[in-house]
Amino acid sequence: MALKKILDAESVAIVGASKNETKRGFQAIRTLLDEKFEGKIFPVNPKEDRILGLKCYDKVSDINEPVDIVLITTPAKTVPDILEDCGKKGVYGAVIVAGGFGELGREGKKLEDNVAETARKNNIRIIGPNTSGMINLKNSLNLAGLHGAPKGDIALLTQSGNMALTLITEAKIKSRKGFSYYVGVGNEADIKFHEYLEFFQQDPDTRAILMYVEGMREGRKFLQWAYKTTLNKPIILLKSGRSTTGKKSVGSHTGALAGISEVAKSAFERAGIIVIEKSDELFPAAEALSSLPPIKNKSVAILADGGGHATIAADLLTDLGVQIPELSEKTQARLKGILPPAASVVNPVDVAGGTDSDPAVFAECARIVLKDHNIGGLLIGGLFGGYGIRFSETLALIEEDASHIMGKMVKKYGKPIILHSLFSSVKPHSLDLLRYYNIPVYDSLDVACKCIGVLVQYGNYLKSYHAKARFVFNWGAKAKPEGIKIFKKARAEGRNVLLEYEGKEILNLHGAPACEDCLAKTAEEAVNTAKNIDGDAVLKIVSPDILHKSDIGGVRVKLNTESEVRSAFEEIIQNARRFDEDADIRGVAVSPMAKEGIEVIIGTKMDDQFGPIIMYGLGGILVEVLKDVSFSVLPISWAAARKMVEETKSHPILKGFRGSAPSDERAVIGLLVKCSEIIEAYPEIQEMDLNPVIVHEKGLTIVDVRIIMKPERG
Repeated sequence: MALKKILDAESVAIVGASKNETKRGFQAIRTLLDEKFEGKIFPVNPKEDRILGLKCYDKVSDINEPVDIVLITTPAKTVPDILEDCGKKGVYGAVIVAGGFGELGREGKKLEDNVAETARKNNIRIIGPNTSGMINLKNSLNLAGLHGAPKGDIALLTQSGNMALTLITEAKIKSRKGFSYYVGVGNEADIKFHEYLEFFQQDPDTRAILMYVEGMREGRKFLQWAYKTTLNKPIILLKSGRSTTGKKSVGSHTGALAGISEVAKSAFERAGIIVIEKSDELFPAAEALSSLPPIKNKSVAILADGGGHATIAADLLTDLGVQIPELSEKTQARLKGILPPAASVVNPVDVAGGTDSDPAVFAECARIVLKDHNIGGLLIGGLFGGYGIRFSETLALIEEDASHIMGKMVKKYGKPIILHSLFSSVKPHSLDLLRYYNIPVYDSLDVACKCIGVLVQYGNYLKSYHAKARFVFNWGAKAKPEGIKIFKKARAEGRNVLLEYEGKEILNLHGAPACEDCLAKTAEEAVNTAKNIDGDAVLKIVSPDILHKSDIGGVRVKLNTESEVRSAFEEIIQNARRFDEDADIRGVAVSPMAKEGIEVIIGTKMDDQFGPIIMYGLGGILVEVLKDVSFSVLPISWAAARKMVEETKSHPILKGFRGSAPSDERAVIGLLVKCSEIIEAYPEIQEMDLNPVIVHEKGLTIVDVRIIMKPERG
């Protein structure tokens, strides 16, 4: 309700109102007047009597009528006092334009915290600070100064005024689509991304949400709301800050934390968000998803008037995971009946000149193809829209009639059509007619194919939607009493690291197959323990002060004689003392040598934006060299765990290669789900590393475990 009072405000005060035409305080008032905002406008400036014919007030609390929202255009240091005054008036929200807050470092963050606390104390919600403003296109409440934004059904959320200007300009020039709202989110000092999602999810005039994100402060809440929203409305998002240089730019601009790009992308996609990586595909993707039904069977037909475009489109769509199946025999027969003998009717369909003298054939071909039950959508590529320009003006009217016919097909068959035209920039009337029917038209074949790809991606998500992806933890529900005791013991001893055998005990308590360790405090105990092992033994140092055992010579493997075990024990203890003479050494763990297999790694950590996440990939030294890993936000279902395994480049290794037997992939997936359960069971865990995990033809062995606890709250 608070956001509705702000985003649908009926009265606005402009603090910092000015007669200087170059100032934001003047431009805001002029824009509201020019665009005929129907609500009340109150300029606030103690040095002026009137601005643009409107009475000025010394301060907001002097206004004798209700004020829903305040646009603050004055410097950052003035904001806390202004908010205190707004609190006296009962203002619902404030749009804070000024920079100079958290994006500038410690002092700016201190001021930002002061602003946020002042706003909370006075029950005022804040957009920004460091925002380009906001626009409600429905009631012409324009507090951004971006002129001529087309009205439509896409809500726009960005952390960049320039990106907003780019997208609005693109909509004006290349599309019939427009926006319901624009919000410059800024530093998220108060209102967070997920709160806007909650509002737009319920807004009847918004069909899709378009986002440019540099970083977000409450990523998990955002995922939870995105998960609820994408079931009914698509979210299209471009996340910047993937590179090291990009992250530096993000930090200097918004002060928001930029997360690991792989983690963010995986998290967003699990919530049903369409993640875009190229800025020129951002608005077209939103246009397609807000205009057309999704494709739920991944299968698309290509209809072109040239083999080149057809082949390129087939390659592009295949790379995007789109299926291009052969058309049914009945469909092919119908196409052969209206196309010349040279035409290809398998899929892609190449009309081979069959439309040169009659572009209406395109419409008939489209009708035939869309009636094929195996086809979920249609991409048309080539000259359509330009036959009247290239060949004869008399063909222009035929193209317009064909546009009317094709335009009605989307609703009739419930299947999308996207068109690529070489003549899009010329803007013939036939293409404007297609846009009128909400069929997007693009001059780039790559962009047109991407839009087909996102319709397939969104349709596939809706088809496979399930409740286990809701990103909610039931903390501690599955904790074992014995496991709780292990963590309490570590805390009592002042440790934030579990000993390896303790970590393995945690895993075994939850049914994860960690090899059992026996603690030997003397060389004699190590020898006696090793005698009971069937095969070679492994010895490892046990110390809460030594995390990376191999690095300091704290591990010895393939030991099969008493003398080898005794010598290894003494050498490990010496190496540990040499590394840290004050280390708390508990002894040496003795365990059986795991049989050979494929080494993988599973790790969990706390991400700054999304909370607990999990990683999977090849283990051993390969994890550092190849960096072939996948990420997911916890908790994960079996399906999400399987996807993590399958999306790594090394996945075929588990299937078996060069005559080797396949490894137990199902056991790996099961272990990922168990790790998710363990993290949910014990909120104390900060990080957990299982490396290596050796996957066998049947089952697996967890060889090494490291569990780090969160610091105790002081």
